[in-house]
Amino acid sequence: MAEDLTLIKEGTKEEKYEALIPQINGLLYGEKNLIANLANIAAALKEGMNFFWVGFYLVDSEDELVLGPFQGPVACTRIKKGKGVCGSSWQRNQTLIVPNVDEFPGHIACASASKSEIVIPVKKNNTTIGVLDVDSDQLSDFDEVDQKYLQKILDLIP
Repeated sequence: MAEDLTLIKEGTKEEKYEALIPQINGLLYGEKNLIANLANIAAALKEGMNFFWVGFYLVDSEDELVLGPFQGPVACTRIKKGKGVCGSSWQRNQTLIVPNVDEFPGHIACASASKSEIVIPVKKNNTTIGVLDVDSDQLSDFDEVDQKYLQKILDLIP
């Protein structure tokens, strides 16, 4: 597939995700390298959904995540299990949607412009290998629609 995305500038969040998913699937087709695939997913989501920050933190040890491929401002490099939204999502092994990051106990402020966040565990062969972290510079920017479609995208990872 060509490395250009066809983006929907106008339309609902669902329509944007629906247009993006087959294109991400095309980017991943035939590529087995995890880092390359995560990099393309981050870039496609940043460009296609206009997120403030989107990227991955990967399990580096039994108690720490390390920064992986991302798009956006510089980010925290390491996050302990159970710390912040990413570490909490990893520890609980569940998606966390945070409408206001300033109200999340123990939030790690990697970028002061971040206002809301969604973090979804990334699994391979039933093992959590990291998390997808998406930040917005708007309050309450994420909901079940984002959770549904971001999970569909993560399910495409070979």
